[in-house]
Amino acid sequence: MKNKLKIDIVSDIVCPWCTVGYKRLEKAIEELGVEDQIEIEWQPFELNPNMPKEGQNLLEHLSEKYGSNIEQLKQSQQVLADAGKELDFNFDFFDNMKMANTFEAHILLDYAKDFGKQTELKMYLTKAFFSDRKNVSDRAVLKEALETVGLNATEAIAKLDNDDAKNAVIKQKALWMNSGINSVPTFVFNRKSLVTGAQAVDTFKQVLTDLLNEKAA
Repeated sequence: MKNKLKIDIVSDIVCPWCTVGYKRLEKAIEELGVEDQIEIEWQPFELNPNMPKEGQNLLEHLSEKYGSNIEQLKQSQQVLADAGKELDFNFDFFDNMKMANTFEAHILLDYAKDFGKQTELKMYLTKAFFSDRKNVSDRAVLKEALETVGLNATEAIAKLDNDDAKNAVIKQKALWMNSGINSVPTFVFNRKSLVTGAQAVDTFKQVLTDLLNEKAA
């Protein structure tokens, strides 16, 4: 189908609600049976652009960023874990979990786009971070992700030291932020309308149905 409904998903790999939001969107698409009418492209957003390579303890980081106490953060994590279970996704929040820097992962997602492997790589990295206790700013982890989804790891990793590849991501990030997007996930439909946050499956179904009907008309 030539004229697909394009969905740009502005998100970060280490954003748990982005994962929940995407999984709910995916479920809505599957339940409507419209997979062949949808095209998804992932757009870069960094929750923590200044996060050092070695990361920072997750609870400490969240407490500093949002002013929440440990008990509140643990409750939020439980809510996420429950939301994940409903979508067959495992959020494994552990005591020494660290927040990671995701800039290099975004460069690789940009690379994967040309090969139609963006969603596959994105979900692999998301699972690596939230389910498999892996550091997604570690190049060995990134290399393993590339190889697993069938991309040329040598060629892709070389992009991480390439100024043009870095600048392309910086430019994309700025483009979305300058268009007023400052929270993730944000789902942009045909670059015309948008929905923010991890909406319910039924909400996504309604939005998709309306947009696809509009397009058919």
